[in-house]
Amino acid sequence: MGMTITEKILAEHAGLNKAVPGQLIEAGLDMILANDITAPIAINEFSKLGLSRVWDKDRVVLVPDHFTPNRDIKSAGQAKYLRDFAHKMDITNYFEVGEMGIEHALLPETGLSLPGDLIIGADSHTCTYGALGAFSTGVGSTDFACAMATGKAWFKVPESLKFVLKGKPRGWVSGKDIILKIIGDIGVDGARYMAMEFSGDGIGNLSMDWRFTIANMAIEAGAKNGIFPVDEKTREYVRTAVKSGRRKDTYREFESDTDASYKEIYEYDLAGIEPQVAFPHLPDNTKNISDVKNITIDQVVIGSCTNGRLEDLRTAAEILRGKKVKKGLRLLVFPATQKIYLDALREGLIETLILAGAAVSTPTCGPCLGLHFGILSEGERAVSTTNRNFVGRMGHKKSEVYLASPAVAAASAVAGIIISPDQVAG
Repeated sequence: MGMTITEKILAEHAGLNKAVPGQLIEAGLDMILANDITAPIAINEFSKLGLSRVWDKDRVVLVPDHFTPNRDIKSAGQAKYLRDFAHKMDITNYFEVGEMGIEHALLPETGLSLPGDLIIGADSHTCTYGALGAFSTGVGSTDFACAMATGKAWFKVPESLKFVLKGKPRGWVSGKDIILKIIGDIGVDGARYMAMEFSGDGIGNLSMDWRFTIANMAIEAGAKNGIFPVDEKTREYVRTAVKSGRRKDTYREFESDTDASYKEIYEYDLAGIEPQVAFPHLPDNTKNISDVKNITIDQVVIGSCTNGRLEDLRTAAEILRGKKVKKGLRLLVFPATQKIYLDALREGLIETLILAGAAVSTPTCGPCLGLHFGILSEGERAVSTTNRNFVGRMGHKKSEVYLASPAVAAASAVAGIIISPDQVAG
């Protein structure tokens, strides 16, 4: 019996010829990361070990991105604690305000995550890097602390689910709609502790930004990781990213064997998927946009590690060009990194968004989890391109969050109700 991509990467990093689902392995890591919420807890645990140096200062990434620039005295203390540790340990890849970005957009952009890597992060959306053909997954702060000391982690090899994507998406359908459709079908626990592997000729019709979105939200189906095979689009993205010079590694591509075993195989005709909206309060509570009627909204958020990339801003600007956000509605835009922000400025996207009535922020995770910027009041509703819509996720427990793509979000900002992009664009 052959192996899946996930099994091959885990076997390679554990020094084994084969890895099978359910097997416990100890594997060497390529990169590890944490942020301003999770890193301080890990630093406390690391300090208890009495070590003067981390395992490898070039392979530890620390990014204060959740509530920076600091929202209050407590968050300033969190960031300072992280900053002081990074300087003490001479961490190469520490990203401060002004050069930072949302971690899961920043690492691929700077070439710190590569195909074939084994990456852990003290953040659940670390699975994003599976878009590059890496095995990446979230861990707890204690596991991260041990990884800082040893460069290794324990894993149970997951079973794999295969999602065969066929054809080409219709207009205004993006990676966000594809993954929301899948999560809606299999449920928030449908891939619990399994690898979600994406394959099929339809992948060639997905941009890298779309793939990052899909891999990012694998965790919303309970998956251990999401992963794509490497193709020429991947290679071109990596060639551009590694020019930053932050990582000198060569990388290895893996592909699943034809006789690899999967727990289930699902097939999707991308042309049959329409824009999706996930209603409160779970990402699997999805509806086709054609079935959404008269949901008035107070706020729209476009950004996050899921949908704050350049292509997302282009889509929003295309819909909003020459239009105005509905009076009384708040549209907040968060470019995911400084580079994305700068590229959007150069393309005129930021001007278009501001002229339409958007407020544009420095990169931050803040609104996604109701920590910083754009928090909802009681009874308010938001359309958001983020990844979770749990009770109280973006503010008050009696607020509501509807997850959607940048296209649906931008169109809804103009209409004041959740609406199809077709009804606004043009």
